[in-house]
Amino acid sequence: MIDGDPLSRVLYIDLTSRDFWVEDKTELFEKYLGGSGVASNLLLQESPIGVDPLSPENPIIITVGPLCGVFPLASKAVAMFKSPLTGNLGESHAGGRSAVAIRLAGYGAIVVRGASNIPVYLSIQGERVYFRDASAIWGMGSSYTVGRVIREREPGSGLRSIMRIGRAGERLISYACVITETYRHFGRLGLGAVFGSKRLKAIMIAGDRRLKVKDPKSYREAYREIFESVTKSPSMKKYHELGTSMNVNVLNESKSLPTRNLLKTSFEGGEEISGENFAANYLGRRVACSHCPVSCIHLAALREPYTSDPYFYKTSMISYDYELIYALGSMLEVSDPRSLLRLLDEVEIQGLDAISTGVTLAWATEAQEKGLVSENEVGMRLRWGDVENYLEAIRMIVKQPNDFYKALARGVEYASTIYGGKDFALAYGGNEMPGYHTGPACHLGFITGARHSHLDSAGYSIDQRTYTSKIEQPIEETVNQLFEEESWRQILSSLVICYFARGNYTPDFIAKALTILGYNLNQEELRRLGGEILKLKNRFKFREGFKIENLRIPRRILETETPHGRLDEDKLRRGIKLYYSKILE
Repeated sequence: MIDGDPLSRVLYIDLTSRDFWVEDKTELFEKYLGGSGVASNLLLQESPIGVDPLSPENPIIITVGPLCGVFPLASKAVAMFKSPLTGNLGESHAGGRSAVAIRLAGYGAIVVRGASNIPVYLSIQGERVYFRDASAIWGMGSSYTVGRVIREREPGSGLRSIMRIGRAGERLISYACVITETYRHFGRLGLGAVFGSKRLKAIMIAGDRRLKVKDPKSYREAYREIFESVTKSPSMKKYHELGTSMNVNVLNESKSLPTRNLLKTSFEGGEEISGENFAANYLGRRVACSHCPVSCIHLAALREPYTSDPYFYKTSMISYDYELIYALGSMLEVSDPRSLLRLLDEVEIQGLDAISTGVTLAWATEAQEKGLVSENEVGMRLRWGDVENYLEAIRMIVKQPNDFYKALARGVEYASTIYGGKDFALAYGGNEMPGYHTGPACHLGFITGARHSHLDSAGYSIDQRTYTSKIEQPIEETVNQLFEEESWRQILSSLVICYFARGNYTPDFIAKALTILGYNLNQEELRRLGGEILKLKNRFKFREGFKIENLRIPRRILETETPHGRLDEDKLRRGIKLYYSKILE
């Protein structure tokens, strides 16, 4: 156990009344651990039925777990809200210093209610919350500048986390993100737009509490065990050396890398934007989230001349990983690494989710090719690989100068209902498709996952394990594997553990670590709890109008061959029914 553990303390902040208070939720944290488990319960309690995602009544809930600040790689915070992109469950995870800062400030969760009448940012300093006027930084052209201003103004350097939005969040773009520590994000499903709707520019949180474990001997032994497991793991070494960008060549070689809006599954320029090429020619440095020895965050150094004086250069450090390379690289057929970095930088400046941005631009390019939208509506000719026009289109999505860009600002699902092209609009449950076309399991996972994310159940890994199998895996077995994996991931995201360490944080070790911290849960009870949390998330979804029969399967995924051959729509539909029969039982 931890002496005086503050994990059960929930900080409530009301932006409308500019008030704050703390409530103890010991029973909630004892039953649901923290993270996604606690957040799912709080979302059901705090969010009115049918709430407009951009109304003051839509809460922002940010939670951490019992392992945060105690064990390595337990370094994520979980945000939950109603998504303006999908109109349903919004959940996003971020690393950086966010989780440790919240824990050391003395909280297990933060709940933000209401909306301010002027732009504000929150400065949470331990037991105090300050409502700062953010009028001077509202509308700033770059999210980088916003971060720098707050860093210079607020105390707690080295221990704090600064979560902020860019102009995309202010303009209520449905897939605007929240940036934390510049290189990490609450990326998916539009948390940035929820911030913007509340006139909340940023949250700065800092604390200096100490977490003192009652049984230091057992704790030291367990800490050493997991630390050695992580630092000696070959997979973790790969994350350090190349990061997730290692997937580019792997997927390209297996013909499962979505390219040109999934008209193709391999990219001739794939080697140029691979993790290996970035590491050899562009890597500037690696950084790590708090309390993580792996340093999987890779920053490329982009050196560009100033337009006013070609003899002077600026060097930008730009974060890259697989999903960003897929969405703004292969999907748009951008093969030049420097051009790709410029796109990644612009997305960061504006505060957009890179996956949704890239998939939306890919749909727009094909829609223009097919004559569904005119050059007059787009304001330019979008062409595969044309970086300058893609840069301008990103800015136009944020500015929203006409109906076409207003539609793009709401995502590819919405835009295709207005302009057509649904067959090649790559979204599931309203959320743009991640970067895998490996076979039936990955797409079934996107369709059924609570967030419609590749991180829900990692179906792509099931496909990859069965590439060489001559026997087709029954859909029932695939469904069971997806359900078991997504259920177990609820435990990881309740503790909150980085998914990269899922192979190191085994059920046996997690049970041991929790025992040291005063919990009494065996492996079977943990798995049962994971399934319960997954059902809680889906309870919220059904409450908010989610219907299984409305799930759309984009025709493009059926037309473009995977390493397992063409996908069978009837088989996918059967898998959907089987999966939700487990959710509803």
